[in-house]
This record gives sequence, C-alpha cells and structure tokens, in this order.
Amino acid sequence: MKKFALAAALMAAVGFTGMTHNAVAADLTLRISLQLPMKSHLGQNLLMFKNEVEEKSNGDIAVEIYDSAQLYKDKEVPAAVGSGAIEMGVASLTRYVGDVPAVDVFYQPFLLDSEEKVRAAVAKGSPVRGPLDEAIADTGATVLWWQAYGGSIMLSNGGPIKGPEGLKGQKVRVFSKTQGDFISAAGGAPTLVSGSEQYIAYQRGTVDVGMTGMSGVKSRQLWEVMDTVTVTNDADVEFIVVINTDFWNGLSDAQRDIISTAAMNAEKDVRDRMSSIEAEAYAEAKANGMTVYTPTDEEMAAWREVAKPVYEEFLNHAGDLGKQVFDAASKL
Repeated sequence: MKKFALAAALMAAVGFTGMTHNAVAADLTLRISLQLPMKSHLGQNLLMFKNEVEEKSNGDIAVEIYDSAQLYKDKEVPAAVGSGAIEMGVASLTRYVGDVPAVDVFYQPFLLDSEEKVRAAVAKGSPVRGPLDEAIADTGATVLWWQAYGGSIMLSNGGPIKGPEGLKGQKVRVFSKTQGDFISAAGGAPTLVSGSEQYIAYQRGTVDVGMTGMSGVKSRQLWEVMDTVTVTNDADVEFIVVINTDFWNGLSDAQRDIISTAAMNAEKDVRDRMSSIEAEAYAEAKANGMTVYTPTDEEMAAWREVAKPVYEEFLNHAGDLGKQVFDAASKL
C-alpha cells in the first residue's frame, strides 16, 4: 500500500499534465486511471462519461482521466482503487482473478462464442455478471460499468498461427491465467505481459506471439511490431470501471445518480459500437500492411479440442462461484 500512497502523493504534488481536465471550481473530483491511450475506444468511452457527468452536475463534479498507465499499470488498478489511493480505475476484468478466480469465466476458450451469448452474459444483474460484480465488491471496489473490448485474437510475425501446432515452442503474451492454461495446453509457453508493455515485448522479441483484442492493435499501432492477425476469437475480452466503495458510499444521492446514469449510458454506447469498432480496427490493420487470417474449420476444431482441459482446470480452482457462473454461461 505504501507504493499506492506514494503515487497518490506524487500526483497531488506535480499535478500530472496528462490529465484531460483541471478542475478548479468543482466540489468533487473523480480521478480515473486508464492503461490505454485516450484515442483508444476505452479512452473515448471515459471521455463520454466525463462530459456527461460534468454537464449534468453543472461543473460541480469534475472528472480527470490519467491515460496510458501514467499513474498505475493495469495490474495495479484493483489495489489502488480498493485502497482508496485513487477514486476510480479501468482494469481488465481478469486483473481481479487473484481475489475472484471466477472472473476468468469470460476467458474460457470458445465458451461465449457469439455476440448474443456475450450480451446475455454481460447484462447487468445477469446470472453470469451479477455474482461477479458482487464478489468484486468485497475487494473495496464497486463496479460502475463494463467496457466491451471485443474478441481475443493472436498476433505473430512471418505468417499466421495455423492451429495449436503453430504454437509449439512459441513464447506467447497472455493477459489472464486461463489464457495461460490454454496456451500451455496447445504446447506454447505463456508469458503474462501488461497491455501497456505489449509493444515493447513484441519489439524486443520477449514473446513470439501475442493475444489481445483487435481494437488494441489499432490504438497501440501494433502493426509496427507484428505483421499478422489470426482471428481465433477464443475469448471475450472485458474491462471494468470501478470506484472505491467507501468513496462511493460517501457521495450524496444526487451525485451517485448523476454518476450511475452516465455510467449506464457509457456502457450501452461502447457495447453497441463494439462490432463497428472491431471492423474499423481490422480495416486499419490491413491498410497498415497486416495480414488477417481466418482459421479453417479444421483448425478451429483443433483449437476447440485443445481447450477442453482448460474448463476442467477452471472448475477445479474457481470454487463454487466459478462453477455457478460457468454453468450459467454454458446455458446461454
């Protein structure tokens, strides 16, 4: 916790010129940590939230967005928000796996393999999302909204990954424990790399293959260090926006209403636009020289076969909650 307190003190001292707003007259300030650039669709989604909150509160609530991991890396956000070192943060859902192993239900390979299933799973209060939001609350953070990030794809150089055989002996960037299990089952060597450190990892050859969302390829310009996309769509990538629970409970009803309404609007907007966001990202990747490869039916069958033991591993370590949400997701 000393690290988070130090970061908060440093931020207060220097003001961080990267923030999107300097609140002078506001009665309340919400600081949000984001690992992605502001130009990313998650950054733009936060900007939508900021604008609505500041407008509806007549400037009484100010929102400051610290993008590009200038305050905290993705993996540090849960502790920073839970401890109150910062009011709000955006983190990959899987960053809560240490406290809530069941969150990795969204990374079970090919479990939520259609937009219809994903939408049903992420709906507020659904049998899948509802229990996860409640469990995350035990970490000291309250979930305000979920941010869609699209399907997980694979990045490589020199050609596509044509089925599990293509991962034999390859070091693979992953961003969840379950993805690591999936890669291990396929014969690869998983390496956990934060999203903000992806570019350098590919550039330096720390890993041979990457797993990420297609929108991240665009916002991070990963075509500069990788030349091929393999469209596996093996998992649904989700980010969540959380707020410190004690801070949240200390707000007035009027303040919570403004923030909650803006959060719901932001969640709907990013979810409804996700398909077009991905389509634009694919188009831009191709325009910048990337090859986009769609696996054959035979290759997809091989991927799915490799994934089967991953389910068992998840159910063995994710406890009763894991089984509960996995069963619910399986019925969608």
